[in-house]
Amino acid sequence: MKTIILTTVLFLMVSMFAMGNKIVAKGSSNSAFGNYKIEKLEDHMMLQGKELDKYLITYEKSDMKVVVVLDKQKKCKKYYVLSDQAPVQYECNGVYFGIKKLDGTLLSSGFETCMEKLNKQVYFHQKVLASGTTEILEHLGLIASYYPEFFTPKVS
Repeated sequence: MKTIILTTVLFLMVSMFAMGNKIVAKGSSNSAFGNYKIEKLEDHMMLQGKELDKYLITYEKSDMKVVVVLDKQKKCKKYYVLSDQAPVQYECNGVYFGIKKLDGTLLSSGFETCMEKLNKQVYFHQKVLASGTTEILEHLGLIASYYPEFFTPKVS
């Protein structure tokens, strides 16, 4: 009996350590980047005294890594999409989910949406990606699918 309990406890401990950053979603980006994987990161970002959740999006055929910081607010959710290429913000306001330029809260951290680096046609097509309210995983999936449209991939 002790062996069974010890084995079960050992298995649970190994499982907990192996999870680290757990995969929360997978899907197709419908781009040359291939499939994406979204992981919830263990560390958080501090912004204006709030501890915000972070997610990492990686792509099967690209070395680009995108960190998404989630700011849950009373009436909406803001998703700060931070990459070295083009930081942007997606926002759900209860009516629609779409892209915006980064607001001033991240300017002091050195992030700014540079419109010269973005394809303006793609940007304006992403102003509304979904109507109504959807869940966090759906939003992250939309970001993982649509964000690569801004780039010519360095496919590996």
